[in-house]
Amino acid sequence: MLRILIWVLMLVGGSALSIWLDSRWFHEVFANPVFHLATLAVGILLLRLVMRVSRYTGRLLASMGREGDLPRMDTNKLVTTGVYGCMRHPMHLGLLFFPWSVALMLGSPTFLLIIAPLEMLFMLALIKFVEETEAIRKFGDDYREYQRHVPIFNLRPACWRQMLSK
Repeated sequence: MLRILIWVLMLVGGSALSIWLDSRWFHEVFANPVFHLATLAVGILLLRLVMRVSRYTGRLLASMGREGDLPRMDTNKLVTTGVYGCMRHPMHLGLLFFPWSVALMLGSPTFLLIIAPLEMLFMLALIKFVEETEAIRKFGDDYREYQRHVPIFNLRPACWRQMLSK
């Protein structure tokens, strides 16, 4: 629940800060309706892609990573097949683009150029130092072995095709 709260605070706070800064720094661009329509269209497409990746990888993890009666969004089996055999955090790779999709839909140059990249770096740090640590604690040596063979993210087209499949 804390992670969801952090996400909401980042997106709402980033949006509010960027709109405030845009009104001072990029007033002409921020007030341009053509710019807003173009970025809105791209932002909606990117958001659909992010949601598709998250939905697919989340369902895959839920169906393969759970044994027995567990709380929602919890796992007790290490999933290392399918797209999880290609990269350790495919859902997080998709979610990394969520701040940019919000920034594009807002049409905010400050969010696009400054805030979204900072939020993405923060998310990468959370993945590396929180998610990975929790996975090692939960799955032990099996996860360490998985780390040795599977990268945290993988940009190969074959991996993207798996991640975007239905």
